[in-house]
Amino acid sequence: MPSLKDLRLRIVSVKSTRKITSAMKMVAASKLRRAQTAAESARPFAERMERMLGTLAASVAGQAGAPRLLAGTGKDDVQLIVMVTADRGLCGGFNSSIVRDVRRLASQLLREGKTVKILPVGRKGREQIKRDFGANLIEGFEGLGRKGITFPEADAVAARIAAMFEAGEFDVCTVVYNRFQSAISQIVTRQQLIPFAVPELAAAKDDGLPKAIYEFEPSEEGILSTLLPRNMAVQLFRSLLESQASEQGARMSAMDNATRNAGDMLNGLTVKYNRSRQAQITKELIEIISGAEAL
Repeated sequence: MPSLKDLRLRIVSVKSTRKITSAMKMVAASKLRRAQTAAESARPFAERMERMLGTLAASVAGQAGAPRLLAGTGKDDVQLIVMVTADRGLCGGFNSSIVRDVRRLASQLLREGKTVKILPVGRKGREQIKRDFGANLIEGFEGLGRKGITFPEADAVAARIAAMFEAGEFDVCTVVYNRFQSAISQIVTRQQLIPFAVPELAAAKDDGLPKAIYEFEPSEEGILSTLLPRNMAVQLFRSLLESQASEQGARMSAMDNATRNAGDMLNGLTVKYNRSRQAQITKELIEIISGAEAL
């Protein structure tokens, strides 16, 4: 049975831990409001740009002059997975959910005979997956968004991916990230970046009505050649914003649970300490009374 001194030290330790987790919860809540606003503001632009490019690409797909980012290489032998996680922990299952989905995707592709490359964005994801897929990892990015995610950071990631594609280092690129839904709910999302995936509605919409005729200046191929790289940067920017908001929501929820658990543990330790102290006082009284009676 632990002594009273051990119980006192443990109570002090739990109180200190509860103060830390409570402070981290408030900091995460403050950061969450800004990150959530940024993520929700980026969604309409990214979605409408993807929809507009999907409509334009649907009329060009399959033609001889289609841009490489749309047509691809014509094969899918080498797959690049962009894994978006955080640089820090203490955010519940935020990082592990992404790593688990990337493991599942990579294992499936390897069983199909594909070559898999993993580009980690964030330190925690790289640390967790290197034990199983260390040979598939390539040099990634760390330290993004320390003062908030900016578009030049996403553009740097997009430029690295585009340079790898131009060098023929992969055929298909997919980004895996957490989409923010609420402070307690994040959705693991996969999005194909290269080749550009034409939305099904844009590719299959045929209501039998006369279609509007548009004249493009420059050509459709020229517009796509300019906008597809920009769209990739925009989609990566959205994924980074969604990931940052999800990280802060997961951290706030995890720190709230940790604070509650510390409070419950503190109550149990306090009861145990009081009982032990009362038992020790009772024992000392019995010894005093027994000594007095012996005299």
